[in-house]
Amino acid sequence: MTSEKRVPRKAEVSEAYCVACGCCVKACPLGAISIYRGIKAVVNQDKCIGCGKCAKECPASVIEIREAAV
Repeated sequence: MTSEKRVPRKAEVSEAYCVACGCCVKACPLGAISIYRGIKAVVNQDKCIGCGKCAKECPASVIEIREAAV
């Protein structure tokens, strides 16, 4: 048996292209995403588990799931 460590992953929004539609907010099971001042989505990195549901629901495809900085 190998002891592979899972690399933590987090959602990241390309804020310059986000249209603040709120689809990601509805898709996030942990409430880790909110819309800031009606102009962009912001991810609470402490709550995000990197499940990818937000990225799948984003109609503008501006959310990526990336390896978290350790």
